[in-house]
Order: sequence, then C-alpha cells, then structure tokens
Amino acid sequence: MAPHLPIIVYYEHPDWFRPLFTELGRRGIPFTKIDAGTHHFDPASGRLARSLPLFFNRMSPSAWKRGRAGAIFHTLHLLGHLKGLGVPCFNGYESFVYETSKSLQVSLLERLRLPVPRTRVVNNPSILVEAARELEFPLVVKPNIGGSGAGIVRFDRLDDLALAVESGAIAPGIDGVLLLQEFHRPHRGSIVRIETLEGRFLYAIRVHMGEDAGFDLCPADICKTVDGSNLESAACPAGAAKSGLTVERFDPPPWIVEAALRIATEARLDVGGIEYLESERDRNIYFYDVNALSNFVAEPARVIGFDPTARLVDALVERANEAEARTGAAELASAGRIS
Repeated sequence: MAPHLPIIVYYEHPDWFRPLFTELGRRGIPFTKIDAGTHHFDPASGRLARSLPLFFNRMSPSAWKRGRAGAIFHTLHLLGHLKGLGVPCFNGYESFVYETSKSLQVSLLERLRLPVPRTRVVNNPSILVEAARELEFPLVVKPNIGGSGAGIVRFDRLDDLALAVESGAIAPGIDGVLLLQEFHRPHRGSIVRIETLEGRFLYAIRVHMGEDAGFDLCPADICKTVDGSNLESAACPAGAAKSGLTVERFDPPPWIVEAALRIATEARLDVGGIEYLESERDRNIYFYDVNALSNFVAEPARVIGFDPTARLVDALVERANEAEARTGAAELASAGRIS
C-alpha cells in the first residue's frame, strides 16, 4: 500500500536517479523531489517532523565537481537537524558522515579488522612527503571528500610526490583533509562492488578496467558488458561511457559478503555499495570504499537478472508506511484516544 504522504527524495545529480523516479511514478507512489543544490531549512522549526513520512538522502559527495561543494556541508547540517527531530531518514546522518569522510571509512574498516590499504591522513599537502616515508610506493593521494574517483592522483616515486607538493599541484580538498594511501593495482584489472539493501546482500558486479581507465568506477556510467554489448544508462548520455570499462555479474565468496554486510550495518547504510579488490602487489583482498550513494548498474535486468530499483522502492514504501503508522499512533496517544 502506498503511503499517504509523499516520500521526499533529496538529490543533486540530474541523471542518476531517473530509474528511481520512473519506478515511483509507475507505481503511483507519492514523492517529492528536492534539489540539494538549492535548498534551505529553518533549524528552529519542528514542522518537518510532523509532515514527512520518510526522507531519502541521495546527495552526492562529488557535487563539488559540479560547483556545489556547499551543498555537501549543508546536507550534513540538514540531516543532523532531521535526526534531532526524529524524522525517519533512509541513508540518514550517520551514513552521510561516512560517505563524506574516507578517513572515517578507513577507521571503520580497521575497527572491524578488515583488510584496508595502509593509509595516512594529513591536513596539509606540505607534510605528504614526510608521511610517505612510512609507506611503500606506489601511493595515491585522495581528497577526504571525493566521490566518483574525483581528485585521486597516483605517484610511483617519492621524487614525483615531492615535486607535486613543491609546485602546488596537489589540491587540499574541500575540507582541507587528504589521504595518502598505498596503491594496489587490481589483479587482472578488475574490482568488485557489492550492493546492500537494509543490511542484506542485493547483488555484486565485477568491473573490468581498461588500460586508460582512471579511478571513476561509478556503475551507473559503465555502458558495456564484458561481451562488448552496449548498455543504455541514464548517466551515459551526460557523462559518456567510461573509457574501456566493462561490467558483469559476480558472486563473491561468502566471507566477503558477510564482511560487506558488517560494514553496511556499522556505517548505517540503508542502501549502499562496498568495493574491494584483489591486489596485484601481494594477492591479498583489500576493501577500499564505502559508498552510501548507491548508483545501480545500467540495465540491471541484463547484467544481474533483476531490477534492484524495484526492490529499493519496496523498501522505501515499507519504511514510509511504518513511519506513518508510528506517527498516527503517537498523535492518537497525545490526544488521549489510546493508552
């Protein structure tokens, strides 16, 4: 049964969520779209707590690439406000905190005793060379707030890193924090992304990287299967197919799936992706990305055999109905009509 009040879909990227909007519309589920890039709220008002059955956060940390860096921090404040009011959120404050901090992601993986590349977190590019002496090259420098592989630069030698620091070629990132991390070339040129939904395994894909591929592995933008067939994607018309990337369904070992679910639970991901690779350097498995902005693979019925967006909408509707039921009971209780 559809909720009475509209689900709020708070988003920033213009293309990634067309399948979600289409599925909601097809089912007649009431929803309201809010552009995260142009938004305001009253922190003194509790009105939202009485008017929203569910707030679905789809804000992208890569918004700074589109001139909307301020919207990232605005979203953190908004989600904190909604949490304080008790507004039910799908991918709420806690998950977005992890989404916007690669440093906290590494800390989470370490706390769960899961393999993660050795990392140093620095607050000024000038100390990267000093920090690099404790690590083994090749290394990558990552902005703490990234998204879609944005701002990641690889260095194979200490001299190259030192030259980049001296020339001012390394940007400090929008929050001034950088990660210096050992780079592990993926064995056989592929990584795996596991998608989870409400603490359950949804599906996994293996992304094969071409020789010219960078660090942007967003599955919504990958427009070819491993047999060379083209995939139609909502994101491809805007960003074009990633150079040389192909994708296929993959079934990870059970222990890796279990680890991904632990990560999702600890990071409070209602829906999200966990990425890992097998290292060419030492053949060990490493988890390296916790992604709360889950962009499903293009043409999922062809690639994985079902539509994950339909299952996502099922979860949203159930969560919204539960929220309405609680709100209705609370209102009746406050009016003295139930005990």
